[in-house]
Amino acid sequence: MDNVQKSLLSGLAGAVALTLLHETVRRFVPEAPRADILGMRAIAKGFEAADKELPDEDTLHQMALGGDLVSNTLYYSLVGLSKGKDTLLFGSALGALAGVGALTLPGPLKLGEAPTNRTRETMAMTIAWYLLGGVVAAGTYELLDEEFA
Repeated sequence: MDNVQKSLLSGLAGAVALTLLHETVRRFVPEAPRADILGMRAIAKGFEAADKELPDEDTLHQMALGGDLVSNTLYYSLVGLSKGKDTLLFGSALGALAGVGALTLPGPLKLGEAPTNRTRETMAMTIAWYLLGGVVAAGTYELLDEEFA
């Protein structure tokens, strides 16, 4: 297995872990981050800019989750740039940076700040969950690196 494949599989593992966490906890914890809402708003802006009819809410939600999985897979796959050196540290930095981005970018992008910033608990969960995605990606990369070395 080459480095690109290991990187993409690792990125997918991190993205799936993050999405499963988001989708599970948001159903039970009112303060949970709502990255899905940010994704839905971003997609809706695209439809509006293209002067197209907006899909129903369920379809929009599915599109947002799919977009999250793809974009987070590609982002977390950057863990392969570590080339097996300090992979856990590199993955953790990627995750923490993504968490900070999830807190700081929605406002300037006019997607609203509440989905990730409404309470201190929401902000802490946002950073922690993206960090977890980075750690999962790094751990997966290390496992694949050992398995296919």
